[in-house]
Amino acid sequence: MARISPLFLVLLSLGFFFATYNLLTMTIQNRATGTLVVDESDRRLLSDPIIEMPENVRKPKNAKLPFHIALTATDAPYSKWQCRIMYYWYKKKKDLPGSEMGGFTRILHSGSPDNLMEEIPTFVVDPLPAGLDRGYIVLNRPWAFVQWLEKATIEEEYILMAEPDHIFIKPLPNLAHGDYPAAYPFFYIKPVQNEKIIRKFYPEEYGPVTNVDPIGNSPVIIKRELLEKIAPTWMNVSLRMKDDPETDKVFGWVLEMYAYAVASALHGVQHILQKDFMLQVWHLIF
Repeated sequence: MARISPLFLVLLSLGFFFATYNLLTMTIQNRATGTLVVDESDRRLLSDPIIEMPENVRKPKNAKLPFHIALTATDAPYSKWQCRIMYYWYKKKKDLPGSEMGGFTRILHSGSPDNLMEEIPTFVVDPLPAGLDRGYIVLNRPWAFVQWLEKATIEEEYILMAEPDHIFIKPLPNLAHGDYPAAYPFFYIKPVQNEKIIRKFYPEEYGPVTNVDPIGNSPVIIKRELLEKIAPTWMNVSLRMKDDPETDKVFGWVLEMYAYAVASALHGVQHILQKDFMLQVWHLIF
């Protein structure tokens, strides 16, 4: 074997050091903002620091409120592979005790059927007009939901917006409560710290920037009728954000997540921030 340069080893070590340091820093920041989220135990809803939850939206004991799982996807091989894994684990967990998982739809925004149509329940919608996404394919997501909600027959009252890289590790109950959707709080979504940009799309007359939840659109469990109102606004705000150079530069790959948070706030919808909704890699490390 060729000898490895000492300089290369030093640079490699420094690279691992900075990667670990950044991950640790992000985790600490996440924990530092833990006052914004709530836990749920024994299916009892605790108070949300953002919204005090009214008694009349609490779920009756032993009531089942199934939700429909919906994820948008492309016809790329990697996306197909992810969807197959997710659907496999959905079928494994769907009927277990504690689950309120209902039907499943892969919303395919390629405009054409593919070879997974018979394996995974799929609804085909059109992509955005050519060039409108400017290479940011995630912009097709809100447009896909708009089309699906308009054209599909959805039996469940609630919808879980998921993504192909999600895996169900345990049966999932319905974490939403009436008109209060449930969402996972992301520590890197910081509306208050980005108030100048947020105000371009969420004017002061709508209220304080704290009305914009630190979330993305996934995972979110939400009433279908609420999503039908939010989805067109979510699509329009996403396109406006992408069209604004400053917003596009600052928000980058999470732009569409911010757009959903802003669109929800514009409709007066705030979410129960459920930190145990999703398990991420750094939860296992630290």
